[in-house]
Amino acid sequence: MTYPETLAYLQARLPMFHRVGKAAYKADLRTTEALMEALGHPEHGLRCVHVAGTNGKGSTSHMLASILQHAGLRTGLTTSPHLTDFRERVRVNGAMIPQEDVVRFVEDHRAVFEPLAPSFFEWSIALAFDHFRQEQVDIAVVETGLGGRLDSTNVITPEVAVITTIGWDHADLLGGTLEAIAAEKAGIIKSGIPVVIGEAEGSIDPLFRARAGAVGAPLIRVDHQRPLPIRPDLAGPHQERNARTVLTVVDLLRERGWPISEEAVLLGLSSVVTTTGLRGRWQVLGRDPLVVADVAHNADGLAVVRGMLDRTPHRRLHVVLGMVNDKDLGPALRQLPPDARYHFCMADIPRGLDAELLARAAADNGLHGRVHPSVRQAFVAACAEAAPDDLVLVTGSVFVVAEVL
Repeated sequence: MTYPETLAYLQARLPMFHRVGKAAYKADLRTTEALMEALGHPEHGLRCVHVAGTNGKGSTSHMLASILQHAGLRTGLTTSPHLTDFRERVRVNGAMIPQEDVVRFVEDHRAVFEPLAPSFFEWSIALAFDHFRQEQVDIAVVETGLGGRLDSTNVITPEVAVITTIGWDHADLLGGTLEAIAAEKAGIIKSGIPVVIGEAEGSIDPLFRARAGAVGAPLIRVDHQRPLPIRPDLAGPHQERNARTVLTVVDLLRERGWPISEEAVLLGLSSVVTTTGLRGRWQVLGRDPLVVADVAHNADGLAVVRGMLDRTPHRRLHVVLGMVNDKDLGPALRQLPPDARYHFCMADIPRGLDAELLARAAADNGLHGRVHPSVRQAFVAACAEAAPDDLVLVTGSVFVVAEVL
């Protein structure tokens, strides 16, 4: 098969959470464990850092990978979802897995994998771990897909575990309370493995302490008063908080013998985008007018975006907004400014929320604008309306951002 044919095969056969939602979610690890067995257990001996959390886990993973690369370590990185190319999910030293390696992996293993009926995510994690073994990485940064306890990545034994934040997202799958969601994330905490907690408020903190105590895992809270040696090249105070989480992980890795110099920290934090290829985090796409894309897609993430808007000088705001159909819309929409001009759209995926329905929900929350038949048309209209000193924001969904990149 060619690479496009391979992707078509994967997308046709495998349920993809980012396209269809909960129908693709499996609440157990049996299939992943069977895939690992079929591959000769590439997860065994994989030295890694495991990163979970509601928001911030992608940025945290990329920051850490950047530092590890600048420390001279051959670094694997697996994250999800991807924006424009499936291969973004699997990188070694910032380079995406080659197309021919994806094709070869599928051709070599499809006969064994097909009877196991894996999801798209399970297949991609199997590919990532196998690729890291083939490439003989020194260390990998592994971001969970959804939750933690039953996430396909949770077959690894990391050097350090990280939980960035807990917020309202995927409550239909992870539980109807913050405590239930936190308990799922806490499932990555393992016996004797230190866990770094980025932020945990109220009843969440004792939950983490109880889980860590039960399995004998050292628990380290991030000191968010810690001065940063340099500002990361990702904008916003939330990224500075993520950077402090990363520095705490670096401290622990150094204690475990990993050679990470202060120069590697400085270079890694200051060049996350160029080193790892991270996109979609308050990413500036153009100027005059200023055009920004951000993949925020839940209430907490959009609250951060609102803070960034408040810090960014502009005259009028034009928002290209699309969301998926399994989110709690009200809390998310209430984070957005009512005085903006909205351009409602639907990403070209089955999970996309109909733009008319989004516009009605937005109007119920004081947000008004036009409905467009596609993301691209919404984006073109917003840019055409904007004066040079205005700001155009594309947000609400990873998949909406992907269509304008």
